Amino acid sequence: MSKKTESRAPRAKTANATTVELVVVCDDLPSHEEVAALAYSYWKARGGQGGSPEEDWLRAERQLRERRSERKD
Repeated sequence: MSKKTESRAPRAKTANATTVELVVVCDDLPSHEEVAALAYSYWKARGGQGGSPEEDWLRAERQLRERRSERKD
């Protein structure tokens, strides 16, 4: 009688992952709605043509933060 052997690939060790959600509340940051409205206004100013939604969003965030920073000074 022959003995049957089974070949197995080594198993990767996995660790239990813990998901942590960090919520930061800061009055200095513009709201999602504020950024969306300003980014949309940039798009409308271009006649709804061209540009990048991501660039409009980042520009709106930057502009709103600058405005708030100027009001604090």
